Amino acid sequence: MDLGVESSNLSPSILFKAYFILNFDTELTYKIQMDRILIVFIFIALVFLPVISFAQEGNYVFHVEPPPDYVRDTVPEKSFADWLRKLPIKSGNPPVYLFNGEPKGNQAAHHAVLDMDIGDRDLQQCADAVLRLRAEYFFSMNHYDSIQFNFTSGDRAYFRKWIEGYRPIIDGNDVRWHKSAGVDSSYDNFRKYLNTVFTYAGSYSLRRELKRVENISDMNIGDVFIQGGFPGHAVIVIDMAANTTTGDKAFLLAQSYMPAQDIHILKNPDKSMLTPWYSTNFDGKLYTPEWVFEKNDLMRF
Repeated sequence: MDLGVESSNLSPSILFKAYFILNFDTELTYKIQMDRILIVFIFIALVFLPVISFAQEGNYVFHVEPPPDYVRDTVPEKSFADWLRKLPIKSGNPPVYLFNGEPKGNQAAHHAVLDMDIGDRDLQQCADAVLRLRAEYFFSMNHYDSIQFNFTSGDRAYFRKWIEGYRPIIDGNDVRWHKSAGVDSSYDNFRKYLNTVFTYAGSYSLRRELKRVENISDMNIGDVFIQGGFPGHAVIVIDMAANTTTGDKAFLLAQSYMPAQDIHILKNPDKSMLTPWYSTNFDGKLYTPEWVFEKNDLMRF
């Protein structure tokens, strides 16, 4: 800094003043910079922390906290189990709605609601919700040939055939496929296929195409408790965890019901200390809020 005097004429007082001015200038600049940095941090905190907190509160199935001393099972990346665990759930504790927009009569059965539409027709009921999740997973992976389910008649409905423009002509238990549309692999067309499946399939047909899990301890994510009938019911295992000390297994269940309604994660009405998780160590009967299953009702795709 040029003070306008020769260095030989600088008195101690002038040097002190020069030092003070230089340091004051530097400190002032530093303070301004720090204030600006602080403002940036405050802005980031205000904008992003609510989002982070919201996600931690539970945007996905895997945000549902397991019981104390339990850790989630390790599952292969991009598997059906991994996909189910990453399903989005609605924030807070919203009501379960029916297909027509009316709230379900029983609002005490659910712990959380999946963030997934159900359409505007009374189609996606209990077994249909299981079919929907399975089909949505394969559609997301572009595994169209794996999307195939049985009608109650026993006839197989292939999505690949539907893509190619074939549609079923149904007369009682007689099913014939007739080409009546163009090739279309869009998501909208996929949903039309599912609506047809929901119309002509149910718990009776689904149970007949699943395989029994002989030992409850062999349960996997994606397995289904199902009783086939008219009506019957089905719930799907969407997550699992194990006790780090004892090895005991716990699982989450999701369902739709009648009439068609939001798919939701069930509470455990029998074990309030464990809810919404269920233990595989149940005595004979599995009590869910709206149905009672047996151990031998556990089935697998």
